[in-house]
Amino acid sequence: MQKSRRQTLQVLTAAAAALPLAANPRADNFRFIILDVGGTLLEDRGDVVGSLRSSMAKRDIAASPAEIAPLRGAAKKSVIQHFVDLQSKQGEAERQKLTAEILEDFNAQIVEAYRAVPPIAGAEEAIRKLREKNYLLATTTGFDREIVIPIFRRLGWEKYFAAIVASNDVALGRPAPYMLFHAMELARVNSVAEVMAVGDTPLDLQAASNAGLHGMVGVLSGAGTAEQLRREPHTQIIPSVASLPALLRPRS
Repeated sequence: MQKSRRQTLQVLTAAAAALPLAANPRADNFRFIILDVGGTLLEDRGDVVGSLRSSMAKRDIAASPAEIAPLRGAAKKSVIQHFVDLQSKQGEAERQKLTAEILEDFNAQIVEAYRAVPPIAGAEEAIRKLREKNYLLATTTGFDREIVIPIFRRLGWEKYFAAIVASNDVALGRPAPYMLFHAMELARVNSVAEVMAVGDTPLDLQAASNAGLHGMVGVLSGAGTAEQLRREPHTQIIPSVASLPALLRPRS
């Protein structure tokens, strides 16, 4: 199975390389690349789903992997709130308190789990190549800020990014476009025509579409399947972020 997956990714990589984004007449306008984190830059080992289920189950809120799957990429508080609102008979104030308690437990589990989660193969090299080609970079994530910043410090990646935007930096997470707009604000990028978003979930692509971005790239290294990603607005589907630099020309 593992060998078959590697062979499939090799075929997809070759196919992606044969379809450069620069063939798109608007591709030369790109100067700002906004990358998702989990499943796009870091390996998806199932920690998020497992920790969500564990944290909710402690408080008698149940959710199967299949029920969580459509919400992958969303702000984790919103995911928890969704299941709490569906299942809890308490009043709104009590549900909000329950959501906060579950989120605190989830964050603690994820901080511990992500102490050892490795990057996607080739991710750091791709980041360096994009910077060498003079692209501005940022990240957005469904994690809270207290989770993502320690991850980037551990990896020594903060220096690569003009902005690191977490779900609790904005009013609404994906599929709302606000994290993308906030990244543009922090990087002083004015036009959505200059921005490309890259992510592994349907919600990543939906947020990019809602933002009106001209680049919407899905990667097959995380939660979303090729079939799921192709159903969403996109400009390219590639095996992983490692394939991205080959699709973009150096900027002068």
